[in-house]
Amino acid sequence: MKDLNETRKQIDAIDKKIVDLFEERMKAADDVAEFKLATKKPVYDPARESEKLDTLTSLADSNFNKTAVKELFTQIMSISRKYQYRKLASPLNESDITWTESFINTGKTIKSAFFGVSGTYTERAMNDFFSGNACGVPKPSFEDVCRAVSEGEVDFGVLPIENTTSGSLADIYDLLIKFDNKIVGEKIEKIDHALLGVPGAKLSDITDIYSHAQPLLQCSSFIAKNPDWHTHVFGSTADSANKVAADKNIHCAAIASRQIADRLGLIILRDDIADFLTNATRFIILSKKNTYLTNADKVSICFEIPHKSGSLYNLLSNFIYNGLNMTRIESRPIPGKPFEYRFFIDFTGSLKDPGVVNALTGIKAESNNLVILGTYL
Repeated sequence: MKDLNETRKQIDAIDKKIVDLFEERMKAADDVAEFKLATKKPVYDPARESEKLDTLTSLADSNFNKTAVKELFTQIMSISRKYQYRKLASPLNESDITWTESFINTGKTIKSAFFGVSGTYTERAMNDFFSGNACGVPKPSFEDVCRAVSEGEVDFGVLPIENTTSGSLADIYDLLIKFDNKIVGEKIEKIDHALLGVPGAKLSDITDIYSHAQPLLQCSSFIAKNPDWHTHVFGSTADSANKVAADKNIHCAAIASRQIADRLGLIILRDDIADFLTNATRFIILSKKNTYLTNADKVSICFEIPHKSGSLYNLLSNFIYNGLNMTRIESRPIPGKPFEYRFFIDFTGSLKDPGVVNALTGIKAESNNLVILGTYL
C-alpha cells in the first residue's frame, strides 16, 4: 500500500499539469475566437463538439471513465465557448431602446390599465408606482390588460405576477409571450387581507366566502378552521366585496383589502387573515415601448432550450461566468411541443453592463427564441 502523503504529492503534480494544459488549451481557444471573429463564424458548433466528445470518450478504458471524460470535456468546451463569447460579444442593439429618468413627470396624463375594478390591490400598486398620477382603466382579465397595452389603448398596464405565499401566477408568463409588451417597472405591495361582511353580521353567521382565487389560497389556513364555509371564486377582491355589499346578506363575506370596507359600507369581521403576515405581491408595469428607466438594475428574459441533457445547466452557467445573480426562474410548457418548456428568468444587472451583454450573447447562441422581456428597478 502506497503512503497517503506520497499519493497526494503525485495527485498535486498531476493537477498542476492539468492546469498547465488547460491554460494552453484556452490560448488555443483564443486563436479560434480570433478566426471566428474575422470570418463571422458562430461560436457554437454542436456537430463538431458531438464528434469530438465521441472521439475523446473512446480513449477511456472503462465505462465509468468514459462517462467521466464526456462530462469533463463537456464542461471544458462550455468554458471555452464562454471565453469566446466574451471576445466576440458586441453591445446590444439599442436603436429601438429609449432611456428615461422617470415615467411620471412627463407632462402628460398617464393612462394605465389595471386588472379588476376600482379598489383592487392592482389599482393600489398602479397608484403607488405612478405616485397617484395615473388615470386608471379597469380591465376584467389579465389578457385584457395585456391587449390594451399592446394595441395602444393605454400607455401602461399593471398586473400581479408573484405572491410570497401562493407563488407565481402562471398565466402572466404565458401572456408575456403572447403579447409583445415589455416589463418597465415593478411594485411590491404588502397584502392586508381582511374578512368583510355587512353591518350586523357576526363571524358565526358566515357560510359563504367570496374572493379571487389567489386570496383564497393565501388565506387557506384561516378558511380551513371553518370547514362548513363554502368558497366562491370571483374575478377580483373588489368584485367580491361589491357583491357582498350589494346582496346585504349576513351569511356572506368577502376576502379583500380593509381599505375597501369603508367605501362600500362593510365591516371588518376579522383582520390580518392571510397565512403569513409578511404576505406581499409583486406587480409588474407593462409598456408597448422599449422605454426603460436609466438606472434599471434588473432584467427579465425568456428562452426555449434544446431538448437534450445538460442544455439548461450550460445556459445557466452563463450567469455564473459573468458574475450575475439570478433571482428567479420559472418554466412553462410550450404549446404544441409536449414535455418541452420555455424558461423565464430574472437576474440583477443592466442591459448596459458588459457582463450582461456577454451572458445574453451566450444564451442567445445556445438557446431557442431568446426574448428580453424588459429591464426595470
